Amino acid sequence: MFITVEGIDGSGKSTHAAYMVELLREAGKKVLWTREPGGWGQGETLRSLILNGRLENPVTEVLLFLADRCEHTKQVIEPALSAGDYVVCERYNDSTRAYQCWGRNLDRRKLEKLIEWCSLPEPDLTIWLDLSVDTAQLRRMSRGNADRIENEKRLFHVRVAQGFRELADEYSKRFVRVVAEGTKLQTEQQILKVFQERGML
Repeated sequence: MFITVEGIDGSGKSTHAAYMVELLREAGKKVLWTREPGGWGQGETLRSLILNGRLENPVTEVLLFLADRCEHTKQVIEPALSAGDYVVCERYNDSTRAYQCWGRNLDRRKLEKLIEWCSLPEPDLTIWLDLSVDTAQLRRMSRGNADRIENEKRLFHVRVAQGFRELADEYSKRFVRVVAEGTKLQTEQQILKVFQERGML
């Protein structure tokens, strides 16, 4: 099963992805835990350029994300899925849709054609960590070392959050909303329920 973890910056994707991996491994599943951008052998070079480079054209940004994803899926995700493993991936196509189309106002139809051309596998389940923009900003500030996307103005993050809401409606069969406003335990309890209801544990 291919599971993606989505949400705005500060929503707790890494923290809760770790919990998902722990649940699955305790249930005897073999799990690959990865992230984007940069989740493949030479991916850190692209990750550094995307998150900290001086990029001015939003088309450059989206093409770099997709170039990274093409190698990530080919070298890491697809081999794991072919071996029958579970894959938990922080960020994937839906982040690109939300950040580049809603956030950067790029043409959605053109992006979808690019995704189709790249022949990228679709997730079986997407856990969407829904967190308010203001709470997410406070969490980002508390951890410091923000990258250039995290440092975008509030309105950008508002548009991205709206993008995730609309994507959740559009892809309702695989998107599951998990409210991330409460404590870590409260969020974990929701994730546990989702996994149990889907017969994954």
